[in-house]
Amino acid sequence: MTELKDQRRFVTPHPGEDWPDIAARAFPGEAADAAIQKLKSWNLHLFARIPPGRLLGSDVIFVEPPRAGANDA
Repeated sequence: MTELKDQRRFVTPHPGEDWPDIAARAFPGEAADAAIQKLKSWNLHLFARIPPGRLLGSDVIFVEPPRAGANDA
């Protein structure tokens, strides 16, 4: 039987939220610019769409970096 692994933490956007709102919710007390850059670097899949970076309510936004061994079977 396959054992379940811990998943990366993520959030989904609330109605009307943008990157600064997500950053403030995910990283309270952290400088907004630094938090936004973290989020953007961990969520490149959201920048492959047109227009880049637009958030949808169904988006999965990772709030932590990829975990070591994430590609291990």
